[in-house]
Amino acid sequence: MIPATTLLTPYEKRLKLVQDTILTYSVLDDDVAGTLAVHVLHALDSIPEKIR
Repeated sequence: MIPATTLLTPYEKRLKLVQDTILTYSVLDDDVAGTLAVHVLHALDSIPEKIR
């Protein structure tokens, strides 16, 4: 049987990148870093495109 492959959405890829960066430069655990990554992405996504 062929194992199911999980495709990540662009948002999930960005979330993983931010979470990995937070984990690299802090002493937070995975759950806290994941929650923080969601807040960081939400803040970044709320900045108008022209300003980014």
